[in-house]
Amino acid sequence: MIIMIAAVAENNALGKNNELVWHLPNDFKRFKSLTTGHHIIMGRKTFESFPKPLPNRTHIVITRQKNYNPEGCIVVESMEDAIAICPENEISFIIGGGEIYNLGLPYTDKLEITRVHHNFEADVFFPAINTDEWTQVQTEFNPKDDKHLFDYTYQTFAKK
Repeated sequence: MIIMIAAVAENNALGKNNELVWHLPNDFKRFKSLTTGHHIIMGRKTFESFPKPLPNRTHIVITRQKNYNPEGCIVVESMEDAIAICPENEISFIIGGGEIYNLGLPYTDKLEITRVHHNFEADVFFPAINTDEWTQVQTEFNPKDDKHLFDYTYQTFAKK
């Protein structure tokens, strides 16, 4: 099963200048909980936004850059190659960025979205979720608090 996981603003913003434009500690914990022990597929820029590889995950990095070979990663040239590396009977996650989300959507079985209830200026956006193809199966609203500047909702979508 391929699951796409992302934190997405109301205007589908993902980030700006290769960084998130919000800080939601509970979402980071959720991301870690869901993805630990699994294969994670990402683009080069997303990988390079991490200070180091994320522990206890198999990193698959998609790039067109020749001779790109960061330690601790499997490097591929296409989404098809990335999917082929993932174990068939296990969960794997597509974690971004924007271009990778667009490329991965046709292969995705489930969406795990953290909807940040605010509009942000951004240079990378999540693809629109087509309600003809996806149905929301779970939702959990979280109000802003002293550690979270924005209300946010965990949304799970299943492919129809």
